[in-house]
Amino acid sequence: MAIFERHVDVNWTGSVMEGKGEAKAGTGAFSLPVTFPARIGESGGKTSPEELMAAAHAACYAMALNGTIGRTEGVTVDLTAVRATITADKGDAGIKIMSSKLEVTAYGLKGADAAKFTEIAKLAEGRCPVSNAYRGTMTITVDAKVA
Repeated sequence: MAIFERHVDVNWTGSVMEGKGEAKAGTGAFSLPVTFPARIGESGGKTSPEELMAAAHAACYAMALNGTIGRTEGVTVDLTAVRATITADKGDAGIKIMSSKLEVTAYGLKGADAAKFTEIAKLAEGRCPVSNAYRGTMTITVDAKVA
């Protein structure tokens, strides 16, 4: 087994409402500004934990989906487009992350019809490590279509 880890560092200055941070990937792949107002309101070009969760889910699911397609005999696809949307509720008790909706469109699908692709897409969701981490605390849905 190959155990690996990744990290992100955030340096924050100021209060939660007026302050700001910078999320920097340990790999150097990204450096993103974060603020609390961007989290719950207009982003203003800044990111949030929920957007980063959506990015992780979309990337992981795209890999799981294309791996599942590759293991399905006779099925190929030219392109899969994946969108993950995280929904959260800000209430009196704080922020509760409620769901992640995966939307996937297959372009140039060969060897399967739309119903079969939907079946493959749902199977892939169960093979996605990020889905498996999220599943216990939020609802995950998959909306698959063929263009």
